[in-house]
Formats: sequence, C-alpha cells, structure tokens
Amino acid sequence: MFIGRERELASLNRLYTSDKFEFAVIYGRRRVGKTALINQFIKDKKSIYFMGVESNAKQNLENFSKNIMEFGTGIQAETAFVSFQAALEYVFKLAEKERLILAIDEYPYVARSSKSLASTLQLLIDKYKDSSKLMLILCGSSMSYMEDHVLAYKAPLYGRRTAQIKILSFDFADTCRYIQNFSDEDKALIYGIVGGTPQYLLQMNDRLSVEDNIKNTFLNPTSSLFEEPENLLKQEVREPALYNAIITAIATGASRMAEISTKVGEDTSVCATYLKNLMSLGLIKKETPYGEKTSRKSIYTIDDNMFRFWYRFVPENTSIIGRGAADLAYKRVEPYLSEYMGKVFEEICKQYLWKLLLNGESSVEFRELGRWWGTDSSNRSQTEIDIMGEQDKDSALFGECKWTNEKVDAGVLEKLVRRSQLFHYHNVHFYLFAKNGFTKGCMDKADEMGNVTMVTYSNILKLLLAV
Repeated sequence: MFIGRERELASLNRLYTSDKFEFAVIYGRRRVGKTALINQFIKDKKSIYFMGVESNAKQNLENFSKNIMEFGTGIQAETAFVSFQAALEYVFKLAEKERLILAIDEYPYVARSSKSLASTLQLLIDKYKDSSKLMLILCGSSMSYMEDHVLAYKAPLYGRRTAQIKILSFDFADTCRYIQNFSDEDKALIYGIVGGTPQYLLQMNDRLSVEDNIKNTFLNPTSSLFEEPENLLKQEVREPALYNAIITAIATGASRMAEISTKVGEDTSVCATYLKNLMSLGLIKKETPYGEKTSRKSIYTIDDNMFRFWYRFVPENTSIIGRGAADLAYKRVEPYLSEYMGKVFEEICKQYLWKLLLNGESSVEFRELGRWWGTDSSNRSQTEIDIMGEQDKDSALFGECKWTNEKVDAGVLEKLVRRSQLFHYHNVHFYLFAKNGFTKGCMDKADEMGNVTMVTYSNILKLLLAV
C-alpha cells in the first residue's frame, strides 16, 4: 500500500505531461521511500528503471543494458552496450517519438564506478534536449554526493535539471495514515520512537503494544533497528566512531558546542566540521532562540526521532540488551518516556499550527515557528517558551505544550503570559496544548482573558487527519 507523497507525485506528473525533455533529481536519506515513490510514479507509464549497485562500471553497464533490452524486446537479453554513452544515446533516441521515462536509482553507485558518466549525460542532454521526449530521473541516497556532484554549481549536470525533489520523512499526519490501527496515544508514541521514515514504520507491529514493539526492535540485538543508526553512519561517513560519539553526546544532554567538544574530547573546530556534515544528513539541527539570527546561545539537537530515541536509550543499555534482557532494559527506559515525548509533542503541535495557518484559521499569521530560551530579567533566571511565532512587530503567538496525564492548570497559562511579557507585542494570542485536557480553573482563566486557544491532543488529531 502506497501512502502519502501527493505533492511529490503531482510534481512528477506535471513534468511528465509537458511532453518535452525533463530532468528531475530525487534525493534524500536512506529508507525515506524514494524508490517506492519512483515505482508508484512509473507503474502505468512507459519506463526503464535501473538501480545502480555498489560494484564496478562493467557490472553496472551490463545491468543497465539488460534493463534497456528488456524494455525494447520484452525478453531478457545478455547483450551489453559497449559503453554508457552508447546505452544512453539509444534511450534518448527511443524517446524521440514518444514519452519515455528513464529512472536511474542509486545514481551515486553508478557515477562513482564510471567517472565520466556525469559528463556523458551532460553531453547527451545538450545534444538531445530539444528533440527528445525523454523524462530522466536521477535518484540517490548519498546526500553529500547528490548535492556536491549533481546539484552543485561546479557539477557537470548543473543547469540541466528541470526539477529537484528532496524526499523527507513523513510528518505526523502521514505517519498516522501508516499506523492507523494503533490507538491515538500510541500513534504519537510510535512517531516519537521511529519518526516518519517508512522503512522504520514498517518494523512496528500494530497487533502489539508500544512496549512490545520497543522490546522487539530497539531492545532486541537481532533486530535490524538495533544496529540501524551505526550501519547508516558507516554508509554515509568515513569516521563513524567520532560521529557516533558526537550524536551520543547530544542525546545525553550536551547541546552547546563547548559541551559537545568536552564530552567527545575533540577541539571545537573538529566538532564543528562533523556537526556540519551531520546537519547535511538531516540527523542534527542547529537551533537559535526564535528571532535571533546568530547567537552564542545556539544549541544542537537530534533532528530524527529514531536516532534521538536510539541514542537516548540503547547505548547505555547495550550490555543487558546483548544478554537478551529486554524486559530489564525496558524497565530502565519506561520511566523516561513521558519526558522524552515532550519534544515530540512540541513538534506535533507546530505541525497543528502550520495546518491552521494553511487553512486560514490561525489567530496570528506567523511567518516562522520556533522555540525561544534566554534570561528572564525580572528574576535573572533561565526560561524558555515552547513555541513562538511572529506576524509582525506588533503581533505574535506563544504556545506551551504539555504531554502529561494530568490536566493543565491555570498556573501553566499564567507562566506563559509572564514569559510573553519579556517581549513587547501589542497583539498576543496564546495556545495551550495538552495531552489530556485542562482544569476548570484554567478554562475559566482562558475565557476571562479572551485571547487563549486551548487545544487537546484529540483536537490536534481531528485537524491533522481531516481529509
């Protein structure tokens, strides 16, 4: 069953119906569903699909030749073209009279084995772009390779593409469509544990509890997810050990550059380079307090839920997991799950606010959303605001998110109001988000103020999952 990716499919179909040469670049991290997207797009169209392998040029050329011959004749042929140029030229000519798609998946494997491939493609695109109806798709999982050798200004193919699509993990709404048989609360927990990566979501069994799913995957040494983060790093970077140490440092509380550097025992200049690479992979993000472009208060956080969960709970329990003591390991994880879900719930609440804005229903037409932290000058203490969004210098929204079993009381609202007064907006709207609702005192206070929207988790699901 294929779920989501409506915008990506619509973009590809727009290119397809142009009936002229098109060249789309599709890239994104491993496991996010790039191949599934391509297969869904080409399933009812004339197409040649070729997946590169991590081998030499001869092997890839033979495989490519077989795919071309199978398309042309309907039978598997052993004949191979003499070169990639000959094979590609043949495909361009096939598309002179009718629309044809050529999708080269895992392009970096092919291009690394055949150093002249990019230049050959450049030559043939320039030669045939005005006469061919070919729709060329290059797809790759190596983010750095695709960005540096396909999309970058100095790359041979720069300026030839007509579209590029970066495939990201599913948001919470699409994730819920993938795991629709879980209870509402468990949907949030599953999203917090594995994020919106389709391949990881497939590892979750909706006939089991969240506890059993965690035990069967993260706390099971024979599970693919148990070794997934380290295996992915080995595929993407040259020195996985140091990258591993940096992510572990962040997962266990070191968020500032100096703290990370101290924890891993490397200079900040070294850590900065590695962090930059992790950000390009979509694993780490750099945050600054909302409204501050550059700040010494910048922090680093893990941007992928599966990585964040794994690095938070697996390394410190590796020894007992290796001995098959999943029950004991879970006992060490369970007390921290609610705290862990706090950041996940904040992200879900942001997605709710964006949906409100796009529906034209937001009280404040914000441009961005973010978190703010800094010093409360009234008592010189550190404080933070979960969500903040500015419309202009006069109007803003402030949000507080609580993933707790207790109902949110008036004190939470009063604290948010005080924190908002660190800023000087004339028009302010407050959003309170609660897993399990609000006390009567909180609701009365909100009614009295008149500029408060109270949102339960069930309200969030209703809006995000509305068809």
